[in-house]
Amino acid sequence: MIESVLALVVATSVLLGSPGPAPLALAATSATFGVQNSLPFYFGILLGLCVVIIGSILGLSAILSSYPNISLFIKVLGASYLVYIAYKIGTAPVVPKDSEQKSNRPTVIDGFIFNILNPKAYAAFFAIFAQFLLPASSINTSYVITAMISFSLAIVIDFIWVLLGSTLKIYFETEQSARRIRIGFAVLIVAVILFGLFY
Repeated sequence: MIESVLALVVATSVLLGSPGPAPLALAATSATFGVQNSLPFYFGILLGLCVVIIGSILGLSAILSSYPNISLFIKVLGASYLVYIAYKIGTAPVVPKDSEQKSNRPTVIDGFIFNILNPKAYAAFFAIFAQFLLPASSINTSYVITAMISFSLAIVIDFIWVLLGSTLKIYFETEQSARRIRIGFAVLIVAVILFGLFY
């Protein structure tokens, strides 16, 4: 059991912690708006992840693999929304006033929609449940325990990305470097999205 839990922890950390759309968006939001102003987006990401986990447990992967047109539609819809978030980050005011911070920063709803349309999140949990499901007295218990451990790790991993982004805040003191970093994050998010769509 200990080996199974360690394998799950490592796999979840790699799958959820690698620089995909959600981690990059969290870091970019924190770098742009600060940790406190990024918390609503962070909580939205986690709420969306709950939907992803439940969908994965209920067999959404089987539906999506059986109906490739639905899968493609969800990928395109998700990619479009992720590009919208990247646009919000890339075009945020360089030195935003308080009112601009509130109107431009991603919200709980943005984070929620972002993650339920994030193909990487589903792919990660399809892999976790297919290969790292913990042994337990029943299959339902296995899914619940695996999901709880993975979600707990996601809370920590995503917050680490928020903190990493906040370390870049000092580079936002000059207009030129702030604009470059924001556009760089936006381009990285779009590149990850395109990679996920075509590979």
